This record gives sequence, structure tokens and C-alpha cells, in this order.
Amino acid sequence: MSNSQQNTILRFAVIFFIILLGFIAVIVKIFLIQTREHDRWMKIAKGQIKTNQVVSSTRGNILDCKGRLLVSSMPQYYVYMDAGVEPLHRGGDTLLHRHIGELSEQLSTIIGDKTTQQYRQLILDGHKKHKHSVRLSRKRINYIQRKQIEQIPLVKRGKNTSGITFKEDKRRIKPFGNMAGRTLGNINGETGAGRTGLEKCFDEQLSGTDGMSTRQRIGGRWENVTTVEAIDGLDIVTTIDADLQDIAETALLRRLILTDADWGCCILMETKTGAVRAIANLDRQDDGTYAEELNHAVTRVEPGSTFKTIALLAALDDDKVKITDTVSITREPWKYFSVQHTDAHRMDTLLTVRSALAVSSNIALAKIITRSYEGSAKKFVRRIDKMGLTDSVYSEIPGAQRAKINVPNDTVTLSKMAYGYSVEVTPMQLVMFYNAIANDGKMIRPMLVTEVRDNSRTVKTFKTETVKSSICSKSALKDIRLCLHDVVWDNNLGTAAVRKWQGHIAAYKAQSNLVHIAGKTGTAQLLMNGKYWSNRHRMTFVGYFPEENPQYTCLCMINYPKNYPAYDAGYDCGGVVRQIAEKTIAATDCYRIKDGKLILTQNE
Repeated sequence: MSNSQQNTILRFAVIFFIILLGFIAVIVKIFLIQTREHDRWMKIAKGQIKTNQVVSSTRGNILDCKGRLLVSSMPQYYVYMDAGVEPLHRGGDTLLHRHIGELSEQLSTIIGDKTTQQYRQLILDGHKKHKHSVRLSRKRINYIQRKQIEQIPLVKRGKNTSGITFKEDKRRIKPFGNMAGRTLGNINGETGAGRTGLEKCFDEQLSGTDGMSTRQRIGGRWENVTTVEAIDGLDIVTTIDADLQDIAETALLRRLILTDADWGCCILMETKTGAVRAIANLDRQDDGTYAEELNHAVTRVEPGSTFKTIALLAALDDDKVKITDTVSITREPWKYFSVQHTDAHRMDTLLTVRSALAVSSNIALAKIITRSYEGSAKKFVRRIDKMGLTDSVYSEIPGAQRAKINVPNDTVTLSKMAYGYSVEVTPMQLVMFYNAIANDGKMIRPMLVTEVRDNSRTVKTFKTETVKSSICSKSALKDIRLCLHDVVWDNNLGTAAVRKWQGHIAAYKAQSNLVHIAGKTGTAQLLMNGKYWSNRHRMTFVGYFPEENPQYTCLCMINYPKNYPAYDAGYDCGGVVRQIAEKTIAATDCYRIKDGKLILTQNE
């Protein structure tokens, strides 16, 4: 074999050996990656995967009738720390111990709910136990505070190094506090979906549409790039007037405190449009304060004597009785079959039907209705149905209940229905009915939202809806108005007129020399544990103003006042409505008195 052949074979042998070593090295490396380095490389691989992330839309605002913010969105966050991330435990924990002092001090300064030492101990305890979800604070932080925390040197290294993460808590802020809170509603903090009130009813419009982003490598680094833009939610314009809402809530709250009541409800509705300008629901809390808790405005209750107006109007419209007819009442209870009916204002006298409503006589109304509909109770209920009270009236408040007025199986129940027992209606339905009396017999659906907006562009408008073009005849309407006038202005019999002491006027109830009000009081015994309690009541006054040309209808309901027997529906609830009426007229300037005459400003 020649030297040239030997050199060629040697070269091939060297090349083969080098290739063999390379192959062995590849096999060894694969083995090491699959065993010792598997977790490390899998973690790196996960960090390189393109991931789609949801870009949350901003929930729309809820505005009052003048465009002022009632509810808006503000992102808030909880701060967590993954104390088990690998960089914090590498090299004798030098990274954490080098930054723990600065991190603790900055968190204490920015969040402000713990001392530096408390934050230090919390982080070190979590680090020692390798906890993967340490909640650093129970306090929510805002966007500015989050940005400040992200500038802390350790946090700037990223969540995979520092372990610091932020969990968004979807929050709604209310610049006017919890004004009309139960009506406006709340959202679910985790999902951001409407849970109650207008937030739930208009959840689809307020929510908007979430977008999408994906991680892409740009300029040598990974960035989140938006692929689908988020569409922010629409704004809802309500009928509520923040000024009138404040007037109603303040008047109601003061009276609840004075009467030491369980809860109270107040509604102010515009007569011609049905726009609800104020709606307040206040419940007593464990500490004795009052706050929005339940929406009593759309919850059924036995209305008591405010139902007498409805019962009498049915009899007047059916031509069963005239307001000039007379009915006798006595100090002693009137026994009707197995039931005894009594009056709060006991007297032996002969009253006209008109005066019977003014003095709110249970005996008189029970006699009128039983004489008119005895043996034909179905006709009585049917007449009320025709007036629209039991119609399924749409409400923007989820869970609003329908009136419960069933045909009684016996005449005894009919006698109780005459003065507001064995029937159930919501305060909102009472306002709707009395508003129809004020509105020349035309029943308007209570309205809480006027339009949906996309910024300044109107997307949808809501117009006034008529439930009944006329609830009764013109003659019956005229008569019932005279009766409601006497309730407030008959100083001898009217339950909402004046309070007398030793023959002198000691206090005015619903009467006002600034605005003329007409309406009806109601005081119902509470049904508790299967029986009615003579010392536990629900008080109501519902009326409209100014009486000469009604612009507003207002209701005040107060449940279980404790200052028995000093409370009085005309004084307490009628007084609240009087305060609201006077301040509403002053705030809206809808009319003024000149030379002793009422002048509507819109007609000038």
C-alpha cells in the first residue's frame, strides 16, 4: 500500500472518529436535557410560546338626567407575591435579601396599611415556606399605586423574578356616594357583570366587548400586541336628578332617625312624563345607621289606608256611591260577620263619603265597599284591574313585583280589602296610581332610563309609555280629587292637615304655604309571625303637587317606627313629602306665587 493511500485512510478514520464523538455528544446532551435539565428548558419553552390575552373593555357610565356621573369604572387591584419563584431562592437567597428592605419600605409607603417590618415579616414567612400566592395586602390599590409599585427595583425585574403580581378587581365608583344605590345596582367584583338594579338590567349595553392581544417578538424582545380592539361599554342616562335625589334622601333619613324605624322608602315622579327623579331606600344597620340595602320601592306590602282611595274610586266609577252620600260610624267596633272593624279616630257621627276618606275611617270604607260589592267581589277586583293597577308594568329594576289583588272567597275579606288589607302592592305602583289621578286620569309607566349613549351619540331613546289612557270617568276623577284635597286641607278631619293641641294648631303635617299638596295617608298594622300587631305599623303618605296643576307625585313610606304611640303617618310621612315638595319647587322653579295666584313658569 502506497503512502498516499495510507494517508487517505488515516484522514477518513480521523473524520469518522470526530463524527462519532459528535454523535455521542448529541446523544449525551439529549439524555441530559430529558433528565437533569428538563424542568429548566420546559420553563424557557413556556416563556417563548405566543399566548393570547383578553383585553378588558371599560364598562359604561351611568349618568343622571343632567349628565352628571352617578356610576363610573375605576380599575383597582390586589397585590400578590409568588414567594416560591426560582430566582428568589437561587444563590443563597441573595436576591431577596438584597432587596427585602427596600421592597418592604416602598410597599408600606405606597399602600400604607402595614409597617415596613410587617411587610418584611410577611414576605420572609412566605419565602421560607415557598408559598406561591401571598396576598400582601387586603386593601385594594388604584392604577397610580400599581405603577408606583412596578417602579420598585426588584419588581422592575418582572414577575418571573420578583414574584409580584396584580389581580384586577372590577370596581364601580359612585361620586355621589351610595345615592340611589339599590336602584343603580352593583356588579360582580370578579366577573364585572351586573348583579342588581340598572347594572343588571342594562348589563349588555354597559359591558361592551372585550378585545384580544397576543405576544409577539418585536425588535428582539417579546411584546403584547393588540389583535382585536376592545369596544368600551355604552353610557346609560337615567331620569334621576342628583339634586332632587339628595333632597329626598336627606328628608327621609332625618325622619327615620327621629322615628327609629326599620326602613324607609321615598319616590319622586314627574307627573306628565313618568320620569322618576328620586328613589331612596334606607335600611337600619346593626350599628344604628341607615344605608341602601333592599329595594323596597318594588317590593309588595299591604298598603293600608292609601288603598282606600283606590277602593273608593272603583265604587265611584261604578256609580255605586256619590261623595255626598252619608255613612254612619261609631266609637264602638263595627261587627261584620266574624270580623270587627275599628277606627283610629273614634267618633259617633254621620259622615259624607268625602269626609270619610278625609278622616280615613275603616268602618266607613268597609261599609261602602261591602254595600256596593257584597256578593260580587269579582266585579270589585275587575274594576281595579281595569284601572291598570294590576297590569304587568315593565320596570328597569330586576325583581320588581306585580300587585297581588285576588278575588276573595268570602265577603269578610272584601271588607278588609276596602282599607288596604288582604291586598299587596309596591310603593312604585302606588305612586303610578296616584300619579294617574294627578295626570287627568292618564296612567304613565314609571321610567328610570331615557337613553343609551355611545359617548355623545344617542344609540337608543326611551319614551313615555301609557299604561291606561284613562283610569276612570271624568266625574269620578273630579270627586276623588276633592277627597284627596280634604285629607290635607280639612283642618277638622284631614289626617294630613294639622296637628292640634288644646284646640290650637301645634304643627303642620302635609300642609304648606309654599306649595299646595293633595294626597292620602296610610297606617297599616304589620303582619308578623302570623298575626297583626296593634303597636307595630307601616306609615305612608302619597300625594301630588302643586295641586292646581300637578308636576310631581311623591311617596314616603316608613316601616315599624319605634316611638309608639307618638308617630303619625300624616305628620311623619306627610311631613317628609312636604319638605321634598317645598325644596323641589325651589330647586326646579316650576311655578311661583304672584298676587296670591299660582303661575307656572313654563307658561310665562
